[in-house]
Amino acid sequence: MLSPGNRLGRGSGPTPDPRLLFPSEPDIDSKQLAAACAQLADEKKGLDIRVYEVGEYLQVGDYFVVVTGTSRPHVKAIHQELHVRLKKMGELHGEPEGADMAWWVVLDYGTVVVHALQPEAREYYDLDRLYSDCPELDWREVELPPLTPAAPESDAEALEA
Repeated sequence: MLSPGNRLGRGSGPTPDPRLLFPSEPDIDSKQLAAACAQLADEKKGLDIRVYEVGEYLQVGDYFVVVTGTSRPHVKAIHQELHVRLKKMGELHGEPEGADMAWWVVLDYGTVVVHALQPEAREYYDLDRLYSDCPELDWREVELPPLTPAAPESDAEALEA
């Protein structure tokens, strides 16, 4: 995973905070970002969405979002939805891990890390047991700023090109 100083995954030096690149966009805190990730995954029919508050237990972020996609295309669709819609809000992630195989895709937004897994990967790695000591955020209860509308299919296809 990328360190917060290198969130965009470019070069070896520190990169600017992505919010500086999008100064007119609303600034959301890590709790809202985690809830937005969960909501967007839910809109893409992600299953068993859990948001763990890991900040007191781990030094890599504040929240982990864990979501199951039913297949490789479904995990890819969840990844694309998060990428496109959160980018429009000024929230950028580092280079996604595992996007090619879509067995387990990791998106690191600095304070929020999203894990989108196929069912077999989620069962095998058992992240839910690993983070079972962490409090779980009821993401449906978090007040969010308006999320950008879903991207047309041509936008998602353009990302793959």
